[in-house]
Amino acid sequence: MTAMSITPDTKDWTWVLERPCPECGFEAAAHDVSDLPDLLAVTASSWSQVLGRGDATDRPRPEVWSALEYGCHVRDVHVLFAERVRLMLTEDVPTFANWDQDVTAVERAYGSQDPTAVAAELVEAARAVAMLYASVTDATRGRRGLRSNGDEFTVETLGRYHLHDVVHHLHDVAAPA
Repeated sequence: MTAMSITPDTKDWTWVLERPCPECGFEAAAHDVSDLPDLLAVTASSWSQVLGRGDATDRPRPEVWSALEYGCHVRDVHVLFAERVRLMLTEDVPTFANWDQDVTAVERAYGSQDPTAVAAELVEAARAVAMLYASVTDATRGRRGLRSNGDEFTVETLGRYHLHDVVHHLHDVAAPA
C-alpha cells in the first residue's frame, strides 16, 4: 500500500456528548455506562464482519482510510480507552497523555496489517474494555479524568464518547452498528 495521504482529523468531537451526530445518528445521551459492555460486543462483531470482506484493504478514495485502517484505529481506540478508564477508576482526576491517531496510523502501518489478525485483536480489545465498563458502579461512574487539552470527562461520558467513535467508524465503512 502507498504512503498515507489522509488529511489529519483535527475536529473536537466532544460535542457528540451534547447532541446527536448528524453523520452516523449516534445519540450519546441514549446510552448508559451499563449498556457499554453489550454494545461494544455487538460492534466488535460488526467489525469482524467488515474486516472479513474481500475489499477490506482497499481505500474507497486515496484520501479515505480503508476498512482495515479504520479497524486498526478502532482496535487502538479500545486499548487507549481501556487505559483511560483504568486510570479514572484508580487515580483521582488523571490527565491523559495526548494521542495522535494519524501519527499512530503511520507508525503502525495500518494499511499493511493482516485483516484477520486485526479482527481478532479488535474483538479482544473490545472485550477487555467492556469488562472495565462492566465493573463501573454508581459510585464510580462519575469519577473524572482530563484530556491533555483540559476537556473533562466522567467515566460515563468517556464511555459514551468512546462508543461514538466505534459506531461512527462503522458508519464510515458502511456497516451496521
